[in-house]
Amino acid sequence: MGLMDTPPPPPRLRPLAHIQSLPSWLVGRVAARGRGLVAEAVAAEGLKLTHHAVLAATAEYGPVAQAELGRRLAVDPKDMVGILNHLQEAGLVLRAPDPADRRKNAITVTPEGEAALTRCATLAEAANAQLLAPLTVREQGVLMELLRRVHEAPASF
Repeated sequence: MGLMDTPPPPPRLRPLAHIQSLPSWLVGRVAARGRGLVAEAVAAEGLKLTHHAVLAATAEYGPVAQAELGRRLAVDPKDMVGILNHLQEAGLVLRAPDPADRRKNAITVTPEGEAALTRCATLAEAANAQLLAPLTVREQGVLMELLRRVHEAPASF
């Protein structure tokens, strides 16, 4: 089907059944279930999903300025302070004055933070295996490929 082709008219369903038959609704529901499973899994480490994301970004980009972390993850600066307070109190990150600009804090991951990330990766993989358990290994690969294609497709509007 080309960009200018119109899809066939939807089947005549009750309004709620129609909404629930849309790919966007189904993808959203599956995504919510997956996020819930991962959130439950990383909670075993005393982390929320945002803590996990900030810890991962710090490991990837660190040492990194606190403001830069917020920009990269689209986290409000006030929220970032609380997230980093939690991670620092747990011994997972360190805040120190940035040598390049002592007015800023540079955030680095501690060895304990690296170990927590490794455990969280294992927990997230197990949660995703649970999410995809109804599918065969082949079906899981097909689903992942299809999701990548949809995700990477240019916006057409």
